[in-house]
Amino acid sequence: MKTSRLIETEIGSRLARLRLSRNVTQSMLAKEAGISLRTLGRLETGQPSTLDTFLRVVLALDLGDAILGAIPTGQIRPIERVSQTGSERRRARPQPQHDRDPTWTWGDDPND
Repeated sequence: MKTSRLIETEIGSRLARLRLSRNVTQSMLAKEAGISLRTLGRLETGQPSTLDTFLRVVLALDLGDAILGAIPTGQIRPIERVSQTGSERRRARPQPQHDRDPTWTWGDDPND
């Protein structure tokens, strides 16, 4: 399982490789994205960055549709729409948990 730090590093590395494959300098991309050269350098080396910085670089590289395509829309299923009389879900409702003691075993009941 990957950690958020590993994913940040991989994203930064991929953005740097993509920038180089398009023969764009860091200076050119930073200017196009409206961020500082140092901020772009931090993003490309996988250092913590803001979502705004990431999105500015993604849009400057014309990857906005690819990012949106990577995240499912989470649309409601048609059967759920019918059962909810056509309203969209606004909150998650976890399934109720049974009030059971998970450590209970046979023979632990004092009434046995």
